Order: sequence, then structure tokens, then C-alpha cells
Amino acid sequence: MLPAFFILFMSAFEGGLVSTRHVMLERGVDLTVRKVRIGQMKEPTLVELKESVCEFAALIPECMDNLQVEMVVMDLRNWDDSKLAGATKCIDREEEVQAATEFQNGNNNQLMVLRVCSLFDPAFGSSGWGKLTLGGKLSDEGRKPYALVATSAFVMEPYQ
Repeated sequence: MLPAFFILFMSAFEGGLVSTRHVMLERGVDLTVRKVRIGQMKEPTLVELKESVCEFAALIPECMDNLQVEMVVMDLRNWDDSKLAGATKCIDREEEVQAATEFQNGNNNQLMVLRVCSLFDPAFGSSGWGKLTLGGKLSDEGRKPYALVATSAFVMEPYQ
């Protein structure tokens, strides 16, 4: 009974941790978008957005190092899917310098899309159960992170 109970506990703990981190990431993005949308953060920089998301999403470990932010201006009348094509870009821990993401500040009444990706290490990634719960995406050499993504679309409010 003990191995079955232990496996059940490990899966419940890992699932709860993933869910909690995702909810906190979504909260951080939503509150940051609110600040940008209503003009509390006028022309924010990439670093300011990351700091704001990390401040609001308190449960993300090493947030500034594991967070990638992408913000693009979309045109409602001439929609261009190529700006959002492909998977959300996350950081690459193997690289010392991260690849650039698209980052544009919007003007009044422009539609903006903000995508955030954060990497997390699994709590039980080195165990057989951690490999199983992550769909076999872990290598035998070590633990690999999983990505959580939050996306928000908003219109910049007119402000002075």
C-alpha cells in the first residue's frame, strides 16, 4: 500500500504545484496588463513588465531569470497571424544570451497581445513518476523544466 500511496501523493503534489504556479502567473499577467492598459505604466520596458509580473506572481521561483515576455501590437482591421505564429518563446537555459522577442509599446486605442512564458523545474522530476507525469519529456541526464504560458489581449485606454 505504501508505494501506491506515495505515487498518489507525488502526483497530487506535482499537479497542485503546477496548477498553483499557473494561477499565480495568470494573476501576475492580468494585474500587470491592467497597469499598462490604464496608463499606470506609460511606455513600459521589458524589464519593467517582468518586474511587475514577478511582483504580482509571488510564488514563481527565480522569476526574473525564468520569465520571457513578448508584447506585440495587433491591427483589428488588418489582422496578421504571422505576429503570433508558432509557439510562445521561452528562455533557453542552455544559452547565456537569450534570443530577442518582439516587444512593442502601443498607443491609445491599439490592440496589444502580451504573452509570457515561465519555466519551472518539476518537484519530482528525477524520479520515474516525474518523468511519467511530464509525458516522458525528461532525459535521463537530468531534470528539464516545463513551461507555463499566460496570454492576454487588451486595448490601450486613452490617457494623457
